[in-house]
Amino acid sequence: MIDLSKLRAPGWQRVVAELSAPAPDDRTFLMRLMAVLAQAAGARQAVLFTVGVSGDEGGSGEPEPRPVMVWPPPSEASGGSPPEGAVEREIDARGGARAAATANRIEVYGLDSDSPFYDSDHKGYLVAVPLASGAPEGPAPIVRHVITLLLEGRSRAALQTTLALIEVLCGYVHAHGARQALRRTRAAGAALDLATRLIASLNATPNFKGAAMQLANDLSRQLGVDRVAVGWAKGIGRGGEGASVKVVAISDTEHVDRRMAMVQKLEAAMDECFDQEQPVMHPPPPERGEGGEVADVLLAQAITHAHRELASSDAKLKVCSLPLRIDEEVAGAVTVETSGDGRIDPATIELLQSTMDLIAPVLRLKRLNDRNLALRTWDATLRAGEWLVGPKHTAWKLAGVAVMAIAVLVTFVRVPYRVEAPITLEPRHKRTISAPFDGIIAALPDEVRPGARVEAGAVLLELDTIELRLQMLEAENRRREALKRADNARAQGKQAEVQQAEAQADAAQAEVDLLATKIERAVVRAPIAGTILAGELEERIGSSVQTGQALFEIAPLDDMIGVARVDDRDIALIMDAAGRASGEARHDLATKAKPDARFGFEMERIVPLATPEEGRNAFEVRVRLTDTAPWMRPGMEGLAKFDTGRRTLLDIGTRRIRDTVRLWMWW
Repeated sequence: MIDLSKLRAPGWQRVVAELSAPAPDDRTFLMRLMAVLAQAAGARQAVLFTVGVSGDEGGSGEPEPRPVMVWPPPSEASGGSPPEGAVEREIDARGGARAAATANRIEVYGLDSDSPFYDSDHKGYLVAVPLASGAPEGPAPIVRHVITLLLEGRSRAALQTTLALIEVLCGYVHAHGARQALRRTRAAGAALDLATRLIASLNATPNFKGAAMQLANDLSRQLGVDRVAVGWAKGIGRGGEGASVKVVAISDTEHVDRRMAMVQKLEAAMDECFDQEQPVMHPPPPERGEGGEVADVLLAQAITHAHRELASSDAKLKVCSLPLRIDEEVAGAVTVETSGDGRIDPATIELLQSTMDLIAPVLRLKRLNDRNLALRTWDATLRAGEWLVGPKHTAWKLAGVAVMAIAVLVTFVRVPYRVEAPITLEPRHKRTISAPFDGIIAALPDEVRPGARVEAGAVLLELDTIELRLQMLEAENRRREALKRADNARAQGKQAEVQQAEAQADAAQAEVDLLATKIERAVVRAPIAGTILAGELEERIGSSVQTGQALFEIAPLDDMIGVARVDDRDIALIMDAAGRASGEARHDLATKAKPDARFGFEMERIVPLATPEEGRNAFEVRVRLTDTAPWMRPGMEGLAKFDTGRRTLLDIGTRRIRDTVRLWMWW
């Protein structure tokens, strides 16, 4: 029993020093407090109970005490829960712990009767002391532990003094809580400071690879370790399935060759950390510290096969891998190796994990910015879709919604059905001017060339008439000679010679008339007003032409028509469209010369005879352009679209298939 009768007694100094000393965790402090309370109160036995609420598992909600430590510790204790039978008067102790936890106050029971506290003298007492977490002035502190003390019989005054002493010593629980909160605050501050410096250096890098390299080098210098490697998950899905970690950067290494055995071992260690989604350390820390307290269960029980293989080359090498966590997703891992003074312990790992949790979103942002626009758009679409259909199987759900929307759209929405056909522009009236007879081109006006506009009767071409005029003079001479012979024969009364001479004169006159007509026709004139479409004869002056040879093509361009070649599979729809009023349908065409310009037209006539072309039958449909442009020329090709009425998209898309199936099934 510790002598605490005076404040200056050595016992008080030892108690204050022991309870004020920093404890690595709550279990260590509770062991100290239980031992001090037991010695200060002169207890025969002290038991530490943890209090859990059974209502959390569907029970009645009453505290359920469970003994975890006993003082003095039994000789057969192994550092875990006390062995069976080690707790004296266990039923009474559990009841007292339950009552103290429920009322959150010290409870005292006599051991030889059911009367509470010390209403009468007892042979012994059971004192249950609740240990509430949180500040003393905080609202509704939660009782997580209860210490029961088994005291020998004593007077009422002595018991009151003991209870007052217990209350004073229990106040150190709040001091320990404050120290733990301060330690966590300092650790968070250190992690924030390290993360701030790392993020500042990462923001100066241009891309993800540079950021990963900067992170590896900075961590290696800050921690004083041998090597730091950064890995990123490849092929990671929205839920993380089917992913593997690939090394993207190693400290003080410019190029990473994945064929190296060292890199492959690093990736295996990172995969091990990635799969467990927690830090992994080799050699693992012990499950319990020197006093039997739990050190770090997660680190101690983590699987370390790949880390052991990575550290097999050096007995002094220590390896630690930390997951790069972003919300609930693990995006990569960082592996730290050291064989010298670099410190890798649970406290350092906790600091590094807090830092990596702040660094990981920055790395992911760098990674996303390095991807092409299509992948970034896809990710943004999935993130937006999560709000609509939920975070699981987002792509499949969006695809299903899209399929349903498309099905409704194609089944019920009616749109104009426009049949396409190639079309050629032609003038409505076109004249071809041919050579009137065999001759030689003598003259061609300067303004006569393709593209020039001419009026009706304008001279287009003059043929050489010298030979014709000589032939006409010769024929005229023959006619005169024949008339003289006829006059002489008539004077001599030779009637037969008169008739013969007159016949020769008539023949010569006919030849003169014919030659005069040819001379007149030697001047070729435009039959209509229009534009010369063909007839490049400037280089043929002096050359001969034959009768009927085409010399010019003239057509007015202010009245153009289109000739469309419609497939016979669509001609029935075209005929139905032609039977409707012109105001009900809108037909358009676009030329290859200006595809962005649209021109309306009206159907005039459907040639009833189909002609084969390019493996199909086509009907000629002549149309009149209601909209024209000055640049339109005959022979221009384009595409015509005939409005055949409004139909559903499903009907439009399956019409050809339905028609083909009907022909196949017809018998």
